Amino acid sequence: MNITHTPLAGCFVIEPQVFGDARGSFMESYNEQKFPADVHFVQDNQSVSQKGVLRGLHFQTGEHAQAKLVRVIRGEVLDVAVDVRPNSETFGQHFSIILNAENNKQLFVPRGFAHGFAVLQDDTIFAYKCDNFYNKDAESGIIYNDPEIAIDWMLNEDEIILSDKDKLLPNLKSLSL
Repeated sequence: MNITHTPLAGCFVIEPQVFGDARGSFMESYNEQKFPADVHFVQDNQSVSQKGVLRGLHFQTGEHAQAKLVRVIRGEVLDVAVDVRPNSETFGQHFSIILNAENNKQLFVPRGFAHGFAVLQDDTIFAYKCDNFYNKDAESGIIYNDPEIAIDWMLNEDEIILSDKDKLLPNLKSLSL
């Protein structure tokens, strides 16, 4: 397993070792003993989306905050983490990475970060582990096109498909964190 730290403290990329031969391939997608963060995952989630779907930027607040380990099983996404820790030196900064079924990369998004992804291929399967259970009352988010964050989602504006809920998210400055 190769670990690459991002410019955002606590957020890192994992590249698992893939073993392949004529039969196919094998990789260890998670091993608690080798994982470089002190987390205990309690829930796995999975979504299937078409090209243009943008999910995010989401996070849970307070005692319900979640760390996530995200990956793509089929297809491709642009995955984005935004530091929303008020006292962080990198508050409001983001990190983005292409995750796909070929590169097998994973992104660890620690607590205190908003997370989102733009789907770049039809029928993409996106999977992630969470270290805390979802709580509807603790959900929050940031609008995907906040000019202060300035994320290039690698999609044209007319390609982006948002949920009604995500269309109403505030910008980062409007949040009380």
